[in-house]
Amino acid sequence: MNEQVTFTVQPFLAGGGRMGAMMRSHDWSGSPLGHPDAWPPCLRSTVSLLLGSRFPMFVAFGSELGFLYNDAYAEILGDKHPAALGRRFQDIWAEIWPDISPLIERALAGEPTWSEDMPLTMNRRGHDELTWFTFSYSPVRDEEGRVAGMFCACTETTARVQAETALRADEARLAFLDRLGKATTMSTEADEILATTTRMVAEHLGLSNCAYADMDPDEDGFTIRGDWAAEGSPSIVGHYSLADFGRRAVDDLGAGRPLIINDNLAELPPAEAATFQAIGIGATICMPLVKDGRLTALMAIHDRVPHAWSDYELALITEVTERSWAHIERVRAVAALREAVDKLEALNATLEERVEERTSKLVETEAVLRQSQKLEAVGQLTGGVAHDFNNLLTIIRSSVDFLRRPDLAEERRTRYLNAVSETVDRASKLTGQLLAFARRQTLKPETLDVGARLRLVGDLLDTVTGARITVATDVPEHPCFVRVDTSQFETALVNMAVNARDAMDGAGTLTLTLRCGRPLPPIRGHASAPGPFAAVSLHDTGCGIPPDLLTRVFEPFFTTKEIGRGTGLGLSQVFGFAKQSGGDVDVASEPGRGTTFTLYLPEVEAEFASREASADPGPVEPGGAGQRVLVVEDNLEVGRFATQILEDLGYGTTWATNAEEALERLGSDGAGFDAVFSDVVMPGMGGIELARLLRRRLPDLPVVLASGYSHVLAQEGTHGFELLQKPYSAEQVSRVLREVLRRRRHVRPPS
Repeated sequence: MNEQVTFTVQPFLAGGGRMGAMMRSHDWSGSPLGHPDAWPPCLRSTVSLLLGSRFPMFVAFGSELGFLYNDAYAEILGDKHPAALGRRFQDIWAEIWPDISPLIERALAGEPTWSEDMPLTMNRRGHDELTWFTFSYSPVRDEEGRVAGMFCACTETTARVQAETALRADEARLAFLDRLGKATTMSTEADEILATTTRMVAEHLGLSNCAYADMDPDEDGFTIRGDWAAEGSPSIVGHYSLADFGRRAVDDLGAGRPLIINDNLAELPPAEAATFQAIGIGATICMPLVKDGRLTALMAIHDRVPHAWSDYELALITEVTERSWAHIERVRAVAALREAVDKLEALNATLEERVEERTSKLVETEAVLRQSQKLEAVGQLTGGVAHDFNNLLTIIRSSVDFLRRPDLAEERRTRYLNAVSETVDRASKLTGQLLAFARRQTLKPETLDVGARLRLVGDLLDTVTGARITVATDVPEHPCFVRVDTSQFETALVNMAVNARDAMDGAGTLTLTLRCGRPLPPIRGHASAPGPFAAVSLHDTGCGIPPDLLTRVFEPFFTTKEIGRGTGLGLSQVFGFAKQSGGDVDVASEPGRGTTFTLYLPEVEAEFASREASADPGPVEPGGAGQRVLVVEDNLEVGRFATQILEDLGYGTTWATNAEEALERLGSDGAGFDAVFSDVVMPGMGGIELARLLRRRLPDLPVVLASGYSHVLAQEGTHGFELLQKPYSAEQVSRVLREVLRRRRHVRPPS
């Protein structure tokens, strides 16, 4: 006790956060390190270094490797802290000592070590957990140069390693599902589909058996109609009772949940486990198919020995089961359709008096076929959208998770913020391409000399295509005018050029050609038109397109590229842009001799060409100065966000949740408001109708519209109002409001 009273704080223990305070008050009498007053200079300097660092660090010193660490490393210790302070290194991490002791011996022999993403099974929260660490062990030398201990700087990389492992697992799962889809896509028999599926799944996962079964009407008996068994494993085809496999099997499968057993001998009562053991099953995942509230079928993977099922295996068999049943349903629907058609043909040949009945059934059959085709198209479209958006959301979700970390370096914080911003731009571009294909995007047409624009774009394409592709331009000297959305026109050219670049594998010649005054030829069965049309052609010297794929190149999400190298939306944007601009796009190709895409756009007279505005708009204010803006938005989240943006930009805001409320707040003269910022799509009166009404009642009150998509805007345009496309940024809102308020001041007569 007297020793603690007279203890003087050593300078090397000053500060150091919680661990510094703990070291100053610690009873060192039972530690192999002894009292800090007796610590040698090399240990003192090392302790001072680690206490002053926010990076996880520890030092193990002396013959028994007494353990000292800082606040950051205390988080890694878990419930081993604070008892670990001053104890022997080997006693603290006994469970990983066999893994790290060779590295410790090298460090104590004077050789620094470095380990990256080393797996270690640690017990620090009352249970074993697999972790990964990147760390270094460095010798600590005393004043005579002898190694007296070792120093460690480390970081836990468990989260990153697990995330990368999950990403690789997803890529492997998608690649396998793609192979499986190609292997079964031409199958027309359910048993053939399932036989191929069970074999490929069991071989891919290295398991002893994969099987499928039909349930009896009583939902207890079931028949395993087919399976694939590895060499040395028995086939389990036959009839069984679900109750024999135990209450857990009945409850889980009956409720539509997968039955997951890692070791039936350890997890089930002996009688139930014996049922599995009798047919050579030690572990199983069984997936149920429940239709109309009834258990109708099963698909399962088994192993002859206990097996700890991974998330990857569960995800794979879940998706395989869903896809298999869907494919089988389609095959059965086609078979039923074929049978119906055969019957109708027989009736037509032999029973003239039943023409009316035959016609009725034919109409019904055609309706089923159209519905099937519609569902197939919708499924392909929504699946592609979901896949691409889930990829984008994964980047945003992961970036936000890292941004929440208080110790994130500023450089990495900037990187993740940029990733979120760029991903939002990519998502906006994706929706724009979808709307372009559907001919539903809001275009901003202007008249331009297509030849002059083509020369400018040719320089851009030189950069896009790369140094080994020559870009040539063949444009007539006389001007040729079209009226199109310039941004969409240039995007269409870039999409076609990127497609050509990939077809040429990075080397060849891309020729841009313009021919004016051309008729529109018949394309894909559509009638021709006399024109005149401007024909913009892009010809590449690439591999060409096979005839069986030529008719599909404009389909959304159709691509022959590898996973991750293309969305299949580029050419669909070209198609949608051409159609919505009053023209069309054609393609001609010959395998081995290249491909030509030709964009036909209606020509307009030269005297209608738009002229550049010569008036200098002058400088604008950097932001709001208290002007009042009426926000009209029915979506609560977007409304809160919009008002917050405007207030942060310096504007005063009032929020109305619909057009009728907005009109009431504006009154007869709009007093108190400098601008209206309104959504387009709202229940009741829409934003366009509101803007038209305000234009008549309050012509000097500016209206800015915002929309993610509106069929009225797509068909009729913006009617002269300023439009912000969602998702919009704060900078875009600021720019548009500054401009409309500047115009209002210039137009409004002095008071």
